[in-house]
Amino acid sequence: MNKFEQLGLNESLLKAINDLGFENPSEVQEKAIPLLLEKDTDIVALAQTGTGKTAAFGFPLIQKIDPENRNTQALILSPTRELCLQITNEIKLYAKYVKGLHTVAVYGGASITDQAREIKRGAQIIVATPGRMQDMINRGLVNISKIDYCILDEADEMLNMGFYEDIVSILSTSPENKSTWLFSATMPQEVSRIAKEFMRKPLEITVGHKNSGSSTVSHEFYLVNARDRFEALKRLADANPDIFSVVFCRTKRDTQAVAEKLIDSGYNAAALHGDLSQAQRDSVMKSFRNRQIQMLVATDVAARGIDVDNITHVINYQLPDEIETYNHRSGRTGRAGKLGTSIVIITKSELRKITSIERIIKQKFEEKTIPSGMEICEIQLFHLANRIKDVEVDHEINSYLPAIYEVMKDLSKEELIQKIVSVEFNRFINYYKKNRDLSTQAAGDRRDGGDHIGNNSGAVRYFVNIGSRDNFDWMSLKDFLRDTLGLGRDDVFKVDVKEGFSFFNTNAEHTQAVLDTLNSVQLEGRKINVEISKNDGGSNNRRRDHNGRSGSGGGGRRSQSFGAGKSNRRESSSERPARRGEGRSDSRERRPRRS
Repeated sequence: MNKFEQLGLNESLLKAINDLGFENPSEVQEKAIPLLLEKDTDIVALAQTGTGKTAAFGFPLIQKIDPENRNTQALILSPTRELCLQITNEIKLYAKYVKGLHTVAVYGGASITDQAREIKRGAQIIVATPGRMQDMINRGLVNISKIDYCILDEADEMLNMGFYEDIVSILSTSPENKSTWLFSATMPQEVSRIAKEFMRKPLEITVGHKNSGSSTVSHEFYLVNARDRFEALKRLADANPDIFSVVFCRTKRDTQAVAEKLIDSGYNAAALHGDLSQAQRDSVMKSFRNRQIQMLVATDVAARGIDVDNITHVINYQLPDEIETYNHRSGRTGRAGKLGTSIVIITKSELRKITSIERIIKQKFEEKTIPSGMEICEIQLFHLANRIKDVEVDHEINSYLPAIYEVMKDLSKEELIQKIVSVEFNRFINYYKKNRDLSTQAAGDRRDGGDHIGNNSGAVRYFVNIGSRDNFDWMSLKDFLRDTLGLGRDDVFKVDVKEGFSFFNTNAEHTQAVLDTLNSVQLEGRKINVEISKNDGGSNNRRRDHNGRSGSGGGGRRSQSFGAGKSNRRESSSERPARRGEGRSDSRERRPRRS
């Protein structure tokens, strides 16, 4: 039985829900939908981005709207054009079996007369950005004096973007007896002020702890020297071959510069900031949604309202000026119940900010070290091996095989595998073996009596052929290994989960037991293979939090990575002339292109 049936939704909505494949409501949906259907009331719902808030207010709103009345009955305010369009599309999907219900999106960058014409034809629901909505009210193009419902979605983001006066003006134009539903990730003072001034004894729904981070997002920080920040970013991308990420910078200038440097280094990257035209922004977002862009470098304002599934990592290239903004950044990953990772690249002078963020999100960071070049090469090698194993063979190649066999006839199986892998692998090994490690002094002593396991000098690191495709995340794999090996709580550590393989550490005394036990175990009929890795996973890494998460969030599609195709590139780095005055130091040395 579909659990949405227990929430009191009518048949037309349940039919649409079934078409969409929804089975289990999220926590905010489970709490909000019955409450909003039961009576007309004001509510304040606090829940992280990506927890299903649109459906939480969309389903009950559609059920309460009278589709035979063509007047505007509901207004939904959202911070950005992208989110406005997304909400509109989702409302239309939810209401596909409700005859006569029309929803119109109102936002800047499009014809205001066309939008006014659509509303005049009959729009029971208007989804709008505050600036454009206020403009239409001022021009007399829309009438919200008789609406029954007003929804403020991502209220804290709207206020952070400077829409406070517009929102106050819009709410003042609407009737006092309407129901106001406010949805927000955090509850800053301005949101509280709106609730106090314009809402009548609102009921509060909280998913998780107020102002806390999402439980599906792990938090890591990497301590580097300021001059190594960009090189650290590249290494973190290379250490996560399936990365699909948003990289945050503080300013438009830094955003553009970092994106250009990534592109010049061979990554599928693009910048998103306020100096882009709407057409440029739309093009960038389309490419990002289609996974043609692997690393989207963005300012906080430009990234507001981005709602893209399966983002594996959020990377804080620079921390925001307002620490509270970190919560919004990290909310771009770990959505819809999937796991994600939020990374902070930080210098010693910024370390105190980590403690401040932990207080706000009520979660701990794990301190990690930038992977060494050899560690990255190992990860990339196993990633390539898995891609070769899993590649779909196009049988168009069959007619060429006899000639290929003739060329390869003198090679043994082992020699053939070595040469195939080396075609791609040699470029990485040649690049990284001449680049220094970026590790710096551990920051663990920033807390008195912090939770540390000393350095891992006596630890052994292992490769194992199971990963996120076997439905493991860092925590479940750690539990599986601990239980299978009969080890204690802290005997398995530095668990890094990739798509088709993983790494983990134990102390050297457990090595023989690990090899003997795991190599005799099968997982769903497949033999587990474990080997000692040549790298220790960062021998000087001091882990502050035994239970801290590590590894990739998984769940994202493969991006173009080591060994992947070259689509959507205009020209290769080798073909592109260096920009005038753009000298290349060792830290800017060009990484091998992904081919």
